[in-house]
Amino acid sequence: MSWSTGLLGFAAGLLISVATAPVGVSGAVFLLPVQISVLGVPSPAVTPTNLLYNVVAGPGALLRHHRAGTLRGPLTRLLVLGTVPGVVVGAVIRVFAVPGPSVFRLLVAVLLLPLGGWLCLRTLRRASRTAPAREPSARAVTRPAMAVGVAGGIYGIGGGSLLGPILVGRGMPVAKVAPAALAATFVTSVVGAGTYALLSLSVTGDIAPYWSLGLACGLGGLCGGYLGARLQPRLPETALRLLLGVLALGVGGLYAVQLLR
Repeated sequence: MSWSTGLLGFAAGLLISVATAPVGVSGAVFLLPVQISVLGVPSPAVTPTNLLYNVVAGPGALLRHHRAGTLRGPLTRLLVLGTVPGVVVGAVIRVFAVPGPSVFRLLVAVLLLPLGGWLCLRTLRRASRTAPAREPSARAVTRPAMAVGVAGGIYGIGGGSLLGPILVGRGMPVAKVAPAALAATFVTSVVGAGTYALLSLSVTGDIAPYWSLGLACGLGGLCGGYLGARLQPRLPETALRLLLGVLALGVGGLYAVQLLR
């Protein structure tokens, strides 16, 4: 890795995490296309590299939430218990069943387009409601957590960045969801990156993460995540949710267009 590539990765991780950490998203969902299209990380090595980014970047925002006392509570445990086994299954599927770049671009589009649309729609509906929605039950949290963990293992986003918008859209406050989603993302990313590292010992090809680039992006995310979590109480959450939704739709649309060419 050259110095210019490392600096670009650091800057990308910093800028993305500043914008996404306030709503409980690590930023890996938006860093992934940067790694593929700009930094040149091949598939499927881009997935464990993205998980490595989450591992390094995660403690920044988590430290801030820990100091604020917002990491305690059952939601964090429920998300971790659901997503951790799922991310292992997703990593195995990613290596043995979805190795091709075309299939991977299709997966990116299929995941990001609904996620962006859901986030925008739920944000607008929530802004127009006068009465708060009822929070989902523990069972309603743990059931989708496993499926999201599988998707996170395939996609390299840890899973929490998918669960966060879903839970917020169902009525849970951002201040409660964000710390739990980031904690789940961090734990599942540790497990997922380790799974890919083990699989790389028995499978040929670009399976192991690009360690130097993942660390560079992660260090940027570490700083940006702390700043984003610190800014959370001061930023208009509705505008941030809409911004994230538009970004997800844009990235998903980009990959969909590439598939049609």
